[in-house]
Amino acid sequence: MSEKVIRYLPAKIEVRSTEGEGESQTQTIGGYVVKFNQRSQLIWGEFYERVAKGAFSRSLQENVIKAFWNHRSDFVLGSSKPGTLRLLEDDVGLSFEIDLPNNTWGNDAYESVRRGDVDGVSFGFYVRSNGDAWEYIKEEDVYIRTLLDINLFEVSPTPFPAYLDSEVDQRSIDQLGITSKEQRKFENEKLAFEIDLLALA
Repeated sequence: MSEKVIRYLPAKIEVRSTEGEGESQTQTIGGYVVKFNQRSQLIWGEFYERVAKGAFSRSLQENVIKAFWNHRSDFVLGSSKPGTLRLLEDDVGLSFEIDLPNNTWGNDAYESVRRGDVDGVSFGFYVRSNGDAWEYIKEEDVYIRTLLDINLFEVSPTPFPAYLDSEVDQRSIDQLGITSKEQRKFENEKLAFEIDLLALA
């Protein structure tokens, strides 16, 4: 079993509010969780990461995915099961829409996003078996990890700036085929590390 991974990206989150005749007001936020094939910041000074198109396909078909406020499972903003969270892979990336609950944290989330205080999205996942690939870029002396098939379980609007704990599963590191010096450097680092992962438009 691979370790839980959390990735944070600043994002343009849109807000809208609709009120039909005889209906309660619906507040919705949306944007992109991640854009495909965009490099992350350099992680550990050792590798970049990017998400390939199709990496979320299995999760969107098989999983019940939740939207949390800042990764807090006691503040649920939406769920894919009743359709209050809608996720779609298109040619750009993984887009999302959340119909916020008409309660304290739903209203607070809407206002924070509307004001621009919260402008990031984070997503939690596990890497499936053979779900990533590593490539060495000789000219830059770095590796690029491409996520091909990941088990997505939650997305979260998150304040920016933020640094979130993330873990790299050891299986993927072992597959790198790196030199003993580099291997020792990886082994001497804690797997949990703080990362601010920027999306490049």
